This record gives sequence, structure tokens and C-alpha cells, in this order.
Amino acid sequence: MKSVTILGATGSIGTSTLDLIEREPDNFQVLALTANGDVAKLAAAAIRTNARRAVVADERYLSDLRAALAGTGIETAGGALALCEAAAMGADVTMAAIVGCAGLEPVLAAIGQGGTIILANKEPLVSAGDVILAAAAAAGATLLPADSEHNAIFQCFDAARPHRVRRIILTASGGPFRDKSLAEMRHMTLEQAVAHPNWSMGAKISVDSATLMNKGLELIEAARLFPVANHQIEIIVHRQSVIHSMVEYVDGSVLAQLGPPDMRTPIAYCLAWPDRMAAPMAPLDLVAIGRLDFEAPDPVRFPALRLAREALEAGGARPAILNAANEVAVAAFLERRIGFLEIAAIVEDTLSGYDPAAPEALEAVLAVDAEARRFAGERVKDCVV
Repeated sequence: MKSVTILGATGSIGTSTLDLIEREPDNFQVLALTANGDVAKLAAAAIRTNARRAVVADERYLSDLRAALAGTGIETAGGALALCEAAAMGADVTMAAIVGCAGLEPVLAAIGQGGTIILANKEPLVSAGDVILAAAAAAGATLLPADSEHNAIFQCFDAARPHRVRRIILTASGGPFRDKSLAEMRHMTLEQAVAHPNWSMGAKISVDSATLMNKGLELIEAARLFPVANHQIEIIVHRQSVIHSMVEYVDGSVLAQLGPPDMRTPIAYCLAWPDRMAAPMAPLDLVAIGRLDFEAPDPVRFPALRLAREALEAGGARPAILNAANEVAVAAFLERRIGFLEIAAIVEDTLSGYDPAAPEALEAVLAVDAEARRFAGERVKDCVV
């Protein structure tokens, strides 16, 4: 039996993880579940799984959580420190699914215990890749990617012979605006941006998919996870989201991982690794799918890809600035304070106006993140919707 902690248990990734472990109660024991403030959903999941501890990041909801779990024997806690303490409980497997840089410190706390950490949020590796990888090496922790693209690469990549890899090919659905012109995208609404044609995801990642910043962040993450040169990682648009990514070798062979557009497939692979477990998706019906299409992404309509590639090549603090500015801009869009095209513009302006030294420790990463957010926040104020 594996012990499991889920950081971000009430989001789409956390919910999918719970669905899988609840199907095999004899194989998984839940240590801790965390959420930002969705007390009802968190408490219900804690009771169903007989979790040892439930934690809310926002302490304002702690009294409600205690009331919801009164008499159950489940421990309760709240606040940023409590998140890190839950992450450090020593679970065999920790699902890291807290959106944004809020998940950075809890991820490091989990890594410090030396177990297996499933990375479902891109921000730790994007903003603090060197810090995360050094901490994992020091603690002997195993990092497994839950992103469908990186999970696909992980399944196809020959780690024993990385020098035989010619390129990594990340696939992108293209998002809901893949056929829209720049003029049309200028007027796209929040509701249109979060209506992904293939995947069911949270609001923030859905907007990132619409701008293709999601793929830009995945580009940086892939460069951290796999020992290839930056130029060996390419992005192509694959509308059906059936091929999740590919690895091409020097002999011309291309290995691809296929599956339905359901996050439970890569999550199941990580939970059971190095074994496999059953997942509730129907078998992939290639005859019904009929065709698989590919095209090059348009860097003019989707400048986020260019910004991410430039940040990766520049290194240092640039990826952290890219991520922080994007989080601020997307939050403003979700609040209907800026237009859709302003998201990438704010990120580019922040990158142009703020260029600190490379951060070498977590504290420095957080300082860069905070200043980039301040800069981007000022830029948001200049926008008129």
C-alpha cells in the first residue's frame, strides 16, 4: 500500500487523482489533502478517503473546516506553514497540484522527504528549476511529470541513452482560438477562452491553453526534465489531442504515446509507477477518430510561444519573470480587467522592464517572483477594457 498526499485536492487534477485512488482503496492510503478554501469539497474527500489530515491554505476557512470534520478524528490545519507541514508528512507519493508559485514551498517540503513527487503544476520547474532539481538530487527524491505531454515523453524517452535522442516533439491542441485571427481574438470573452475544445481543465490553465502560454511553460519544463539541448525541443499543433508527445531518435524512429484527452491516464501512470494500474477510460478508438492532423503553431497570433522560447534561451531569472507576469495577467483577464490580447503584451512588457540577476536560492526566486508581479500589476492598471 502506498501512502499519498494531494496538494490541491479540490482542483481538476486533485479530483482526478482522488477518483483513481478511491477505485483502489487497498492500494492507497491518504495522509493529507489540501485546498485553498473549498471546505465542502475538501471535507467530503477527507471523509471518503479517511485522510489523516486536511489543510486549507486560507486560514479564514479553518474554523469552517474544523466544523465540517468535527467528530471524524481527521486532523485540521490552516495557513502556508500548515501546507508545508502536510507536504512533509513523508508520503510515499505526493501529488503537487497547487496552481501557481503558491505551490513552490510545499513542493520543496515534499521533496525534502525523499519520496516520489508527481508534478502537475508547471511553475516549480519553470520558476525555480535549478532549485527544485538540486533539492531532489540532494534528498534522493523522484520527480514524475503528470502533464500529459511530459508524461508521454517520460514514457518514450530512453533515459539510459539520451544522446541517441534527436528531438522531443511537444504537441499542442491549439486551444479554442486556433482558427481565430488576431482581430477576432481581440474581442474574445472569458467564456470563450475557457471553453477548451478537447480538455476539461481549471480556468487558469484553460486561458494559458488559449494563449498557448501553457505550451511555452511546457517547453521550459521539458528542458528541465529531459537531458537534451533547448533547440531539440519542438512544438507542433495536433488538434485531436490523441498523440500527447513524441520522441525522435537518431535512426529516424519516432516513439509516440497516445491516449484519450483525460488527465487520469498520466496520473494513473505516475501513481502506479513503475507498475501500471487500471483507469476507467474507454479504449482508444482510432477508427472512430479517423485522422490525426498536425500543423506548425503561428508565432504571430500566439506570441507567448516566442516569449517562452526567449526566456528559456536567456535563462537566469527570465523564466520566473515570464511565469509571474503571466499569472498576474491571466488573473486580471479572469477578473475581466483586461482584454485577451493584453495577456501576452503584459508579459512581454514585464520581461522588457525587469531583468534581475539569476536567483540561486528559493528566497531569491520568491523575490524575483514578487517584483515581477508588482511590475505586471502596474502594467495591468494601464489597460482599458
